[in-house]
Amino acid sequence: MLAWLISLLVAAALAWWSYRTPAADSHRVWWLVALRALAWLLMVALVLDAPAAPRRAVPPIAALDVSASWLRGGDSVRWNRAVSAARHASSDVLLWGDSVRSGPAPAFPSDVATRALPLAERALAVGRPLVLITDGELDDPASLGSLPAGSRVEVLARTPAIDAAVVSLDAPRAVVARDTLEARVTVRAGDIAATHATIALIAGTEVIATQPVDTLGAGIERTFVMHGRIEGAARSVSLSAVITAPGDAEHRNDTLGVAVQVAPAAGAVLASTSPDFDARFLIPVLRGAVALPTRAYYRVAPGMWRQDGTLASVSETTVRAALAEAPLAIIHGDTALFGAPRTVTKGSLLLYAPSADTLGEWYPVAPPPSPISAVLSGVPWDSLAPLSVSAGVRGEWTGLLVAPARSTDRRIAIAGSETGRRTVVVGASGLWRWAFRGGVSADAYATLWGGILDWLTAERPDPRAAFPADAIVRAGDAIRWRRGTGTDTLVRMELHRRGGARTDTLLLHFGAAGALAESAPLDAGTYETRVKGGTALLVVNASRELLPRRANVRSGAVGGAAPFGDQPRLRDYHWVYLLLLGLLCAEWLLRRNMGLR
Repeated sequence: MLAWLISLLVAAALAWWSYRTPAADSHRVWWLVALRALAWLLMVALVLDAPAAPRRAVPPIAALDVSASWLRGGDSVRWNRAVSAARHASSDVLLWGDSVRSGPAPAFPSDVATRALPLAERALAVGRPLVLITDGELDDPASLGSLPAGSRVEVLARTPAIDAAVVSLDAPRAVVARDTLEARVTVRAGDIAATHATIALIAGTEVIATQPVDTLGAGIERTFVMHGRIEGAARSVSLSAVITAPGDAEHRNDTLGVAVQVAPAAGAVLASTSPDFDARFLIPVLRGAVALPTRAYYRVAPGMWRQDGTLASVSETTVRAALAEAPLAIIHGDTALFGAPRTVTKGSLLLYAPSADTLGEWYPVAPPPSPISAVLSGVPWDSLAPLSVSAGVRGEWTGLLVAPARSTDRRIAIAGSETGRRTVVVGASGLWRWAFRGGVSADAYATLWGGILDWLTAERPDPRAAFPADAIVRAGDAIRWRRGTGTDTLVRMELHRRGGARTDTLLLHFGAAGALAESAPLDAGTYETRVKGGTALLVVNASRELLPRRANVRSGAVGGAAPFGDQPRLRDYHWVYLLLLGLLCAEWLLRRNMGLR
């Protein structure tokens, strides 16, 4: 109404101004004023795009959630009710889950995600409210606030049931045969507490550890640290955590597996004379991102050493022997404890000497050209935590420079050399804070150490052209692959699912050094991959949609964005332009008839 009120006032004022001193005192002048006022009224209203009719109800669109979580526990009755509710809500039905599309409802929902943001964007584009039929378990419930006004959610509640699931498995990706490995297993219960459950850690077909769980409260997560030993020859083996509970309604989420490379000997040995967070955070990078079978030893007192994982006591002679035989030796803390490092080791060498200066704060800056600078090109240096850096770090090349805040002073934090054998010196402490912060800071930590360790181990006997980059892979996730020691940017891979008869071929395209390649998601199962130089194992776990979780939305009205096209506008009618032209023509003819110009 405001647009029409403004148009009326403007039109009346302009019409009066045009005929405030009429040339002839005749009643016909008022006809001229009326025609001019109507013409101005339409012109101003068109400029303001004034509404042409009262608001009208926009028919909603039914949006049916087709994620696999509907059938968790085998509950197909609730899915059939959801399909009927969607058909009853509207004749126009959208299917949504990991994508948004039109089409008939499937017999069984199978989407591996429940994302509402693409649905909200689709609804805003067509300008119609939605009726969401869902089980209430959304990945991004906050996106519902951007739905058009008039939208609502209908949640079909799940019948409470016992459901114990493994949600996380943190285990090394490479181990030494007969060494004790440590795995952190996180389990979660559904709507009803699970009692008298058991967690088993299985390597291949052999149970290597068990853990009883007396009670797992409803909706509660618990993490257990388990230790086991993998026997046998060097190979790739699937390591699975399996939970069993009486009355469990869904068995597809009971198992979570990763691929572990079993090696006959350690690929890297770390000896820390002053164990701290820097040493502890480095070990997961060795065993995870770089996938090196690693042994680590900590000196807890003069002459007293403990092995990582079991904390079993070992002699200093054992540590010396392990460092001497290791393809990659890492000495953290007092790097001269065993003597000259180059004389007590024969493989590549990493000297990690924490700074004694704990007061100064040195911020990383862009690295100069070096063998590792290519993989560090995308690191956001200005967002990383400061370090404590020792003076006097030198080498044939510089890997990282640091500087104090608001100063042009520079120090070398990381340096390396290739004369004789590859050696890197890290004279900084506090790098662990990058990993602790998570996000891009943790990515920078993994990238820096990955670049250093890849350069140090470039000659290790691992000729595979590509191998899986992520430890945990689930159905619906894009598969990420890391390039091996080769230099090929196009890698041909054969992919065979265990128990199947078909072998597929993938072409992986890698960019710059250190880049990753992606391939399409795969169904749950264990896959054997064959590339130039060797084989690898890929374990694809069940979809995240099968994990028990509480509903995070409730039935009711949602959305606040104004829908488009819910009120007709004046510009939508073509006859208005003809009427405006007719009014102007009628005024001109009447003026000519009255002898006015």
